[in-house]
Amino acid sequence: MLPLTAEDVSQGGIILPDSAQKKPQEGKVKAVGTGHVLDDGSIRPMQVKVGDIVIYPEYGGTEIKIGGTEYLLIDEDSILAVKTPEPKKAPAAKPAPAKKATKKKAR
Repeated sequence: MLPLTAEDVSQGGIILPDSAQKKPQEGKVKAVGTGHVLDDGSIRPMQVKVGDIVIYPEYGGTEIKIGGTEYLLIDEDSILAVKTPEPKKAPAAKPAPAKKATKKKAR
């Protein structure tokens, strides 16, 4: 999982130093395993999939660095929630052009 970046500016516009920034608790799933092995030997498939945005505990998982990129290894049971994507809003319909009023000529 790739943790999302922490905000470095507060809502009020104050720039926050690294020590005051809240640790991100959301991440984008980059890879998943085959599933969880149950007591009877069967495998329960993963409930999350690549591309999901998940919420996890503040100090959950194990941080690793591969090729200069930091990743977080986390057990599926530790994931608190999966964010659902916001529905895409259809673009606002353009108003129809106003029809010009035509005057009828009297005959």
